[in-house]
Parts: sequence; C-alpha cells; structure tokens
Amino acid sequence: MTAPRSKFVAVALILVAVASAAYVMSGGPARSHATQLVADHAVPVRSALTTRGNVELSLDVVARTEPWSTVSVRARSSGQIESLGFEPGARVHKGDLLVQLDPLPFKAQLDQARGNAASARAQLDKAQADLVRFSQVLDKGFISKASFDAYRTTVEVARAGLQASQAAEAVARLQLGYTRVVAPFDGVAGTPLAWPGAQVTANETDIVVLNQVQPIRVSFSIPEASLDAVRAAQSRGPVIVQASVPGEKGAMLSGRLEFIDNTVDVTTSTIVLKGRFENMDGRLTPGQFLEVRLPTVHLANVVSMPAEALQSSDKGDFVFVIGSDGKAHQRFVGIGPTTAGRIVVERGLQGGERIVTDGQLLLGEGSPVHIADKA
Repeated sequence: MTAPRSKFVAVALILVAVASAAYVMSGGPARSHATQLVADHAVPVRSALTTRGNVELSLDVVARTEPWSTVSVRARSSGQIESLGFEPGARVHKGDLLVQLDPLPFKAQLDQARGNAASARAQLDKAQADLVRFSQVLDKGFISKASFDAYRTTVEVARAGLQASQAAEAVARLQLGYTRVVAPFDGVAGTPLAWPGAQVTANETDIVVLNQVQPIRVSFSIPEASLDAVRAAQSRGPVIVQASVPGEKGAMLSGRLEFIDNTVDVTTSTIVLKGRFENMDGRLTPGQFLEVRLPTVHLANVVSMPAEALQSSDKGDFVFVIGSDGKAHQRFVGIGPTTAGRIVVERGLQGGERIVTDGQLLLGEGSPVHIADKA
C-alpha cells in the first residue's frame, strides 16, 4: 500500500508544478510580481536631450565696473560753504545745486564794480560833451590844436576806463555765479568732503566726488590668444557682452563691447577690454565684481549636450544614452569646446538623443533606468 500511495503523491506534485508554470506563463500574478521586482531595481536618473543647431562659443571672465565718468567737484571761487544741496549717496541730475557758497562778499564786489562802471560811463559822457563843444570853436581859433587833441585823448582814456570797469563788473558777476556749484552731469554723489562753514579755496578744495553710472563701463581682461576671435566677432557686427552679479538670480545684463586696449600686458599676456552697459535699472555700482560672458566663435549646425552628462574612463570620454528599451547604454564620444554649460559633440551622438545627466555612477551597460525628470 505504501508504494502506490507514494507514486500518487509524486504525480500530484508534478501536476501542481505544471499548472503553476502554465499560469505564470499566461500572465498571472507570478509574472506581475517578477515585473515589479525589475521595475523596483531600475536606477532613477535625470536626463536631457542632445540638440543640433548653432552654438556661440564664449569666454567667461571676471570683470569690475567703472563709472562712465567721475569728477571731484570743486568751487571756482574761494569762500565759505553756506549749504550743501545733495544727500550723500543720492542721485543728482545735471544742473542740480550741489554747493552754495556765502554770496554776500561777492554781491558786495559786484555792487562796487557796477558803481565803478557807472562812474566811468559818466566820465566818458563828460569827455565826449567837452570834445563836441570845443570842436565848434576850433575853427574860430578860440582853442589851440594841441588843446583840442588833449580833449580827444581824454575821451579815449575815458572810453578805455569804461571798458575796464565793465569787464570788472562782468568778472564780479561771474564770481557771484560761481558761488552756486551745480552738477555737471547726471550721477551719484559720494560722501561730502567739506561741510557748511568750511572755507574752500578756488579749484583746490574737493567738496564731493560725483560718479556717472548711466551708462557704466565694465572692464575685464582676456588672454591674448583669444584676441583674434574677439576681433573676428567684431567684424560680424556689434559684440554683445553679458554680465551677471555673483549671488544674484536675476536675468543677465546685456551690454556692448566698445573698447579694446592697444597693448597686451607683457607680464600676464592679457589685454583689457571694456563694455558699455546702459544700467537703466541701477543694478550696477562702480567697483563691483561681475561675471562676464563674451562670445567669440560662431559654430553652425553642431550637436551639443549638457556638460554634466560627460563621463571619463581610461578608454575615453563617454555618456549613457537611454534607449527605447528603457535601458542605459554606454557610448564613447568625441568632444569639442565647452560654452555656457554645454559641450560640443564632434562624434558619437546625434541631435535629439536622450542622455543621462544625473545618476551615472549607479549605471552600467544595459542598466534599466527610471527617468525621474519625466515623473
């Protein structure tokens, strides 16, 4: 009885195994569980598409801002400061009052000059009247020719005296006008260097420094090896210079290259360039550090990819390309120049291919991937 029963149990187990296998192959729960295990082991990655198009190669350098123009404001007359017409650090417009000197001494000088001019005019009028009166009796012999010539000379002396007095009056009026010191251009005023009550000397005492910041210059240096590329870019038209303030997340500022120095620095093998930025929003201040991007070479119809996708090995540079099967495949590439965070690909990739940009360290050839940026 034992042997037949053992045979029966064995046959039953075989039938159960066959039925289970058939159920799995037909897509039952066992297959679904296996598929889920594969999906759970897919490596999460981020990806990007390669692109084909035109690329502008550029130089990224550090720059510093400079005022478009700067002036140390001084009075053109010596005197005592009566008041200041600006706030430190405030914007001023051309013609705005910056400094008022005490005008009373200059008004007194002008009044004196006006009196002298009036006296000189009266003397001239008298001399001319005498000349006319004596010219009427000259022919009758009532006055000698020598005396008449003396009267004529008196008229000329009086006329010269009037001219000198009028000139002195004009100078006095000008000196009074110089007691008002106005802004020569739109700009930003610095800290006062002299305060009300201080005595200033004409053309010597600095009162305030005024900087013009609209527009503003951005100065930077590039290697002399890049100079030919910049000049070639200039030959194609205006060269746009982009700048950003470190730490700021706003849009990059745009300016125009306007100056290339005429001498290369022999100690650093660099040359100074300057860009003009209108700075209408006032984001830039003289002396500020910037990061500047200057386009140099134009590449037409090339393939490029994000720089973070590139990996290196002892066999060369490679990327992981995500295939239609959902797996990552290693592909070796030839790379060209890098600009603005993208690498020009000379061989190995076509435009529109999806490549891994983050998560490569967990990948191997044929690794299944889960694209996180598409979730």
